[in-house]
Amino acid sequence: MSHEAMNKEQWITVFRDAGWDDEAMEQWHQAFEARYPDGHQAFLEWLQIPEAEIRAIRA
Repeated sequence: MSHEAMNKEQWITVFRDAGWDDEAMEQWHQAFEARYPDGHQAFLEWLQIPEAEIRAIRA
């Protein structure tokens, strides 16, 4: 992804502003990982999440 970068906190704020709770965000995350694991990895990197945290998120 080459567009302007965001960070994890900004992305969570967008979800919260859209009315998503923790459960909805977890469901979205699980579906993203299951359907598009490579895209999910790229997305987490785009959010500037450290590699160790990415491994924990994807575990």
